[in-house]
Amino acid sequence: MREFQQIYIYNVSNAERLTTYIIAAEAGSGIISMNGAAARKCQVGDRIIIATYGQFSEAELAGHKPRLVYLTQDNSVERTANTSSVQRAV
Repeated sequence: MREFQQIYIYNVSNAERLTTYIIAAEAGSGIISMNGAAARKCQVGDRIIIATYGQFSEAELAGHKPRLVYLTQDNSVERTANTSSVQRAV
């Protein structure tokens, strides 16, 4: 993910969804913050999903693996994966 890249925020805590962009924080700070209008959609402590999307040719798609990063409460990396858990009917 890069500064000024468009991202999608899915707030698991309150079901808000929004589109915004990345503003860099100090490297290694662990800061994830919402600014401007986005700040009204999230509260400190909310669980969020940050997503980016891309367009791929068939050849590129064949070798593509998504990157999922799971963070702890203090925004340090807990684990990474390239697949998500299987969806189950509720």
